[in-house]
Amino acid sequence: MTDYPKCPQCLGNNTYFDGSAYICPDCFHEFHLDESDPIQDEEPRAKDCNGAELADGDVVTVIKDLKVRGSSLVIKQGTKVKGIRLTDNPEEVDCRIDGSAIVLKTCFLRKG
Repeated sequence: MTDYPKCPQCLGNNTYFDGSAYICPDCFHEFHLDESDPIQDEEPRAKDCNGAELADGDVVTVIKDLKVRGSSLVIKQGTKVKGIRLTDNPEEVDCRIDGSAIVLKTCFLRKG
């Protein structure tokens, strides 16, 4: 019997080799034993609602009316936001809307 490595994500013992990568059927994680694999070393990137990568300074459009917590401000659908700044969290961006510094979730933004 062949010994397969444990899944690095869920530490499950049910991994199998499909010819190019090891696969964990418990959490569906694919991994390679080669630690220099660029897929695993790549850090998550900020993406908009359509999957387009976001960068510092991009112009984005809000795709849904958003109520701002702790304020009576509502950011209307279609509002263009210029000069976004990426944060450490790939799901959030910093921006300024009507002079207020706000953090927006990338799932409510569309690039362009």
